[in-house]
Amino acid sequence: MTAGAELFRRNGYTGTGLKQIVAEANAPFGSLYHFFPGGKEQLGEEVIRTSGMAYIALLDELIAPAPDLVTGLETFFSAAAEMLVETGYADACPIATVALEVASTNEQLRIATADVFTAWIEAGTRGIAAFGLSEADARKLTFAVVNALEGAFVLCRAMRDTEPMAAASDSCVAYAKTLIPA
Repeated sequence: MTAGAELFRRNGYTGTGLKQIVAEANAPFGSLYHFFPGGKEQLGEEVIRTSGMAYIALLDELIAPAPDLVTGLETFFSAAAEMLVETGYADACPIATVALEVASTNEQLRIATADVFTAWIEAGTRGIAAFGLSEADARKLTFAVVNALEGAFVLCRAMRDTEPMAAASDSCVAYAKTLIPA
């Protein structure tokens, strides 16, 4: 499943073939259907749900231990920019990549991506509220962060530049400062 996650993140769902996944995983082709009898669609759903939940851990690793919300947000966006540079702009969000491709054509995968985004919003809301924001403000900020991050991933990958990620960070930090209780 890790091979599928890597390939979906880099190539998207439609740009990744089953033979590529099996080759990347160094597994016999028949094992794919043994573990995923529903084929690529079932594998895609499992990859979306599993890797999507793994990204929630980034909140706990990057934002939660920060001394304040602004530092946490800056660290979060900085880590995203570093990952893009380290991977030659190949690795971004596998959930958004797949969601953009399948939201209008594959209901099973659309639901899986929506479930992951919902889980991110809920986890982000809890994590950000821990810094003293109301739940409503924490939820608004979480949407802003996810929106800015996903948009920045698209622009950074296309432009091969981290400037969009820095701008996303600046925007979210500025918005957070308006919400932080005095």
